[in-house]
Amino acid sequence: MIGHSWRRGIVLALTGSLLAPAAAVAQNQPEAGLSEEAVLRSIERAQKFLIRRQGGDGSWSAGQGGYGVGVSSLALLALINSGLTANDRNVQLGLDHLRSLPPPARTYELALMIMALADAKDGTRDTARLLALAQKLEDMQIKAGANTGSWAYTASDGVGGGFGDGDRSNAQYAVLGLHAAVQAGVPVSRATWERVRHHWTTQQSTDGGWAYAGGGNTNSTGSMTVAGIATLTIVNMMLRDDADVGPDGRPDCCGEQRADPHLDKGLRWLARRFDHRSNPGTGGRWYLYYLYGLERAGRLSGRRFFGEHDWYRAAASHVVPKQSVQGYFRGVGVMENDEVVGTSLSLLFLSKGLAPVLINKLDYGDGGNWNLHPHDVRNLVEHITGLEKWPRLLTSQVVDMSRLRGEPVAEAAAVLRQSPILYISGKDAPLPLLDEPQAAAILREYINQGGFIFAVANCEESSGFHDGLQELVRRMYPGENRELAPLPPGHEVYKAEYPLVASETPLWGVDFGCRTAIIYSPADVACYWERWMAQPPPNRHPELGKAVRRAMMVGVNVAAYATGREPPTKLGAEVLIRQDGDIPRGFLEIGKVVHGGGWNTAPQALRNLLLALNRTVGLAATTEDRRVALNSPDVFRYPVLYMHGRTRFQLQPDEIEQLRKYLERGGVLFADSCCGSKHFDESFRDFVRELSPGKPLARIPDDHEIMQLEPGFDIRRVERREPAAADPGAPLDRTVRRGPPFLEGIDLGGRYAVVYSKYDISCALERQASVACAGYPHEDAVKIAINVILYAMMQNPSAAE
Repeated sequence: MIGHSWRRGIVLALTGSLLAPAAAVAQNQPEAGLSEEAVLRSIERAQKFLIRRQGGDGSWSAGQGGYGVGVSSLALLALINSGLTANDRNVQLGLDHLRSLPPPARTYELALMIMALADAKDGTRDTARLLALAQKLEDMQIKAGANTGSWAYTASDGVGGGFGDGDRSNAQYAVLGLHAAVQAGVPVSRATWERVRHHWTTQQSTDGGWAYAGGGNTNSTGSMTVAGIATLTIVNMMLRDDADVGPDGRPDCCGEQRADPHLDKGLRWLARRFDHRSNPGTGGRWYLYYLYGLERAGRLSGRRFFGEHDWYRAAASHVVPKQSVQGYFRGVGVMENDEVVGTSLSLLFLSKGLAPVLINKLDYGDGGNWNLHPHDVRNLVEHITGLEKWPRLLTSQVVDMSRLRGEPVAEAAAVLRQSPILYISGKDAPLPLLDEPQAAAILREYINQGGFIFAVANCEESSGFHDGLQELVRRMYPGENRELAPLPPGHEVYKAEYPLVASETPLWGVDFGCRTAIIYSPADVACYWERWMAQPPPNRHPELGKAVRRAMMVGVNVAAYATGREPPTKLGAEVLIRQDGDIPRGFLEIGKVVHGGGWNTAPQALRNLLLALNRTVGLAATTEDRRVALNSPDVFRYPVLYMHGRTRFQLQPDEIEQLRKYLERGGVLFADSCCGSKHFDESFRDFVRELSPGKPLARIPDDHEIMQLEPGFDIRRVERREPAAADPGAPLDRTVRRGPPFLEGIDLGGRYAVVYSKYDISCALERQASVACAGYPHEDAVKIAINVILYAMMQNPSAAE
């Protein structure tokens, strides 16, 4: 009998170690007490509280201030940005309520109504209404006097004189409302944006921050400084011009990019004064209002850190425990001490701050070589987040390579893995990456953990960056003969979202396992991302407009290929991969079958599965590579054999005969076809016919114990993605099916000795599955594989010596 002593040990592990994973996971959280599960639970409880407080007419009310329209808009905005859509009953009730109201007279309410209607994306129902609301908000801007470019509480006579003479709290919400209108396709005049920039740059305090009103030596506060950072970031996007564009429509892609000194001063203030427990400079008031502004400042500026502080993790770990048992949050200060207002602000912070980071832009030093186009990635992600089939809100960040210096390779790579795409660019060779001994190892481990590198050469004819990137790839894979090469015209990236012609948009790449894991553009598409605008400047050269659209398509296609349009959340990317090191010995060893059909297509898949088993049931599974040939007597050492591949193969008679004995003696073979490869699937079925004549693979019933296994998972409702049948030249799309996994097997004496999936599991275990991959998403692939292994371990086969 195979693995008899091991079976006794595994029963003890399954019954006695179930509490171990929770402690292990807690130790790996970046902030004490913070986990994605805890944040998502908090978001769900806050949603339920707001839904309970919604009136039958779709409105919400606050206990003070008379801001009924504003509170209703804010609560609705929070529900929408935390995952509800216009198809949800409570959102539709809220939208119908806002549509029944006349345009509000107050700045806060008008801006929040625009934001709620725009973010709902309920078709074209609100286009005319948004146009009228945005025009009214523009008309309410103060256009002369000391507060030119600001807004008061209500409409003024054009120079102030409304309810208040203008303040930066009203002003920031007006800017947010107008920005939301632009994203919804409503034009806003450049003159309005120019006045906004004039106000925030001339009224900045001498310490670099901003106060509620006044400038000069006025003491700055955290809430107003994050408002200034977000406002200037938005305004700079709105006021980009084409001054460097030639008469032929070609921009100067190598021109000097000047930073905004006012924005830089504001960012330095926040780095110095950052506090995740209190709103700096206010005596502890308006903390939740500050958090919502902090989320905007961090997300729009593309920063994960302010100073040494990971702003989202730090603030979320502080605020989540303050939620009441009823699900509400309450702050200190006018309005936010109301439960609906406080909960809405907190929900906006938690949900929007948790937005997936689609792309990390790598700051590798070397002066400004890494950042010749400062807004390239931000603009690309802003464009993607408005596209159909993509998540509602995506973001980008800059990651500083110097922060990883001295860290263990696996931990440094795990930091990079908080985004599925790492972006590297430059004109010259990225010398710091070539000079730093650990850099190549970190980038290779990032790829091993499921990451993807997208590189772009800046400036035309950038041979320095091209050659440097090629050398970096060689150092990442020494002795493996991997190097950048032009991708074939039929590569999936050319039709991942838009149909592209390879000769017009040439891309190079490096294959790794299940997919192309590094894609490189020798053409400076980022120069045109830099010039993308939701509302282009007037009189833009038509050739430039075409070039920008084409470059955006390239960026979208690469992102779609790399992520399948489903990037992980920023707290959820490290579940499988963060580990203190391999466990050299344990109860469980699994042999990886060597064969001629791509036996190591997903080289990290088995290791990731074993790490997941360690965490799920607390057993000690060996994560070292145990490869084995089927004609070797070593097969009998392993209770489970693991097999995958992507190409055709054929086993020899002695291999089939020994495998037959192995299965009869109690062993189990677990196999899958990488990316649903038809070639591997056909070969596997041919091999099974020789292995078990007259007993072909049969579908495992949906009610079989493997589908709902303790202490495993209930996998009766998982997702399976299959590329949609379409014209070969059409963009890639896929069908999503939900239900039990499609598993087949061979029954020997009442147990399944072979368990096989013709849909991909292995590439998903590595997070290496592309948009063209037929199989299960990562989370479901982990659950399915764990159930299969646990099922195999818990059988009691009859011995056959």
